[in-house]
Amino acid sequence: MSGAALVIEDDAAIGSLVTTYLTREGFDVVWTRTGEEGLDAFALGDPRFVVLDVGLPDIDGFEVCRRMRRESQTPILFLTARDEEVDRIVGLELGADDYVTKPFSPREVVARVRAILRRVEPELPPLLELGDVVVDRRTRRVLVGDEPVELRTLEFELLVALLERPERVVTRAELLQYVWGTSFPGGTRTIDVHVAQLRKKLGRPDLIATVRGSGYRAVAPR
Repeated sequence: MSGAALVIEDDAAIGSLVTTYLTREGFDVVWTRTGEEGLDAFALGDPRFVVLDVGLPDIDGFEVCRRMRRESQTPILFLTARDEEVDRIVGLELGADDYVTKPFSPREVVARVRAILRRVEPELPPLLELGDVVVDRRTRRVLVGDEPVELRTLEFELLVALLERPERVVTRAELLQYVWGTSFPGGTRTIDVHVAQLRKKLGRPDLIATVRGSGYRAVAPR
């Protein structure tokens, strides 16, 4: 699971922690520290979801949520030190999808984000097929000509990223975001190494075509 995430949090330690964990999960995170900056980033970035603090230094998170809900149903998770029942009720009535109080577990925040996205986004088809290559997302099994192929986690995610976009050129930068997250330090060269490993394991070198100077494309057999 990947895509853009917007974190609006003025506390440096908390903002950095949430950003780190979401980036590890493959999200491209934009972190702002005020409500106004968050609203600007929201208008420009079209994120998949928002993690929003209530106690911001300019306008509070409730007002930010109210303005976002005037134009969008993007999922919003409140992250706040306010743990009174009335605050939770206000946040949820304004249209937030969940409410987590501080102190918190960053793993719980990630789990709650995933749960929200499962509720609000259409379920992806479990099977991806191209030629005689079949990928089952649910079991994470890969079959080539009815024979199972063992892939490592990153190889599996790379194959999924390409098969989700058959016949379309996927740039190295896009693959880096989809599979590793944009903060991965290895650079785009790591994409080439993993594609070579993937081709070898699948035994279908023509399945993944190199597009010189750009990236790769999953090619259906003619």
